[in-house]
Amino acid sequence: MAKATARVKITLECQSCKTSTLPGVSRYHTTKNKKKTTERLELKKYCPFERKHTIHREVR
Repeated sequence: MAKATARVKITLECQSCKTSTLPGVSRYHTTKNKKKTTERLELKKYCPFERKHTIHREVR
């Protein structure tokens, strides 16, 4: 039987243009440790629609 882990898969959404909700748009996926990082994850990633690096926040 597999061991339960604290890591969960999350999706990141651009905060300036909110493009991850559109169909067919590439999204950023990553994992985080749910026990150590309880707040929402924020990373600076490239947004192809704005053609610059913007803040991407975790979507539930």
